[in-house]
Amino acid sequence: MARADRPAVTPAAVDGPPSAESARRAVEAVWRIESARIVAALTRYTGDFELAEDVAQEAVAEALVSWSRDGAPTHPVNWLLATARRRAIDSFRRRSALDERYTMLGGWLAEGDQTSGVVVPPDRSDALPWDPDRVDDDVLALMFISCHPVLSPEARVALTLRVVGGLSSEEIARAFLVPTPTVQARITRAKKTIAAAGVPFELPPTEERRNRLGGVLSALYVIFTEGSTATIGDHLLRPDLAYEAIRLARMLAALLPDEPEVHGLLGLFELTAARFPARTGPGGEAVLLEDQDRRLWDRSAIRRGMAALGRSSALGRGLGPYGLQASIAACHASASSVPETDWERIVLLYEALCRIAPSPIVELNRAIAIAMAEGPQQALSVVDELAASGRLSGSYLLPSVRGELLVRLGRTAEARTELELAARLCRNARERSVLLCKAAALE
Repeated sequence: MARADRPAVTPAAVDGPPSAESARRAVEAVWRIESARIVAALTRYTGDFELAEDVAQEAVAEALVSWSRDGAPTHPVNWLLATARRRAIDSFRRRSALDERYTMLGGWLAEGDQTSGVVVPPDRSDALPWDPDRVDDDVLALMFISCHPVLSPEARVALTLRVVGGLSSEEIARAFLVPTPTVQARITRAKKTIAAAGVPFELPPTEERRNRLGGVLSALYVIFTEGSTATIGDHLLRPDLAYEAIRLARMLAALLPDEPEVHGLLGLFELTAARFPARTGPGGEAVLLEDQDRRLWDRSAIRRGMAALGRSSALGRGLGPYGLQASIAACHASASSVPETDWERIVLLYEALCRIAPSPIVELNRAIAIAMAEGPQQALSVVDELAASGRLSGSYLLPSVRGELLVRLGRTAEARTELELAARLCRNARERSVLLCKAAALE
């Protein structure tokens, strides 16, 4: 994203003397917007990914103390970078590594105010402390490092949220309902794995970049999916997590404007998130698609999603898995009601998706579309084949869909059994409540 398109980072306005709360807000604001660029710049300067992330976190911790005492500095990003560089020098000293990197880092400090910790570039006091011609490549390299194939999928997600998204270990742990030490261990292992593998801080070659882009997109997809429909817990949605995935997808689309699947993924996110305001009721209860008030759908998000999908199609390479899913979401977004939805087109899109990215979940969704387009009996045949294959064994999704189809066929006793089974398997309280209510209505 060009510098002119990014919001300016300024210290939070504070009336009266500084406080711990005002410092926290200022640090959070700067970190959430600029964390990826800060860590990327430090990684390029130090040549050590793990060290860069560690000293950046140390600088944030120091800012919480210093800014609450002295107030936020005029150039907060510069302050964080200068402080992180000092921590890097301390680390090199402890390692007795007084080599050219230490000399280079010491030279940077000599250019700034060594008492205040604020580095002011000599020609422009408001300039960013990195080369604007390289920053995009830096952030993109950071994404590819965070999603390197040497890491497990869980580690990729945690590391992406930490170093690219700027989330704390506690925030990531809350998002995925795992203990904070588990997240911290994943991140620590991921950084050590990257160091052991000798992964350089650089953009991979073009061909390798295409091969590894799937891992980046997959990590963002997992993050958004968990935010759009939580797998466990008392809330149906986790908007903060979903919107963080959207923010990262927008960044990636700006950095890779010629990759159709990046725009397809962004379109899918925007079109799906557009329905968030109507998906839950006043008490947080789940509202099914047919019962949603479509006037609540976010029309701005729909326009953004359609535009992203249009950019994906305009690149002329055909739609990939994410582009096809975005096209399905677009069918829903453009329909005035469930009956008015173009279900025949959705069936065709799911058939195409089954060919290029087959999975039991895609097949199950195709069955739902077939039920709407052709009737429940045809769909039940597809679902029964899936059940016989055992590919969705243990998932609540298959018995929930099968129960719905049996209801439409008038086989209520069987339907109730399936819905009750789905409720037992479901780990999300809101979705489980919907399933139990449907089963109770059949008694």
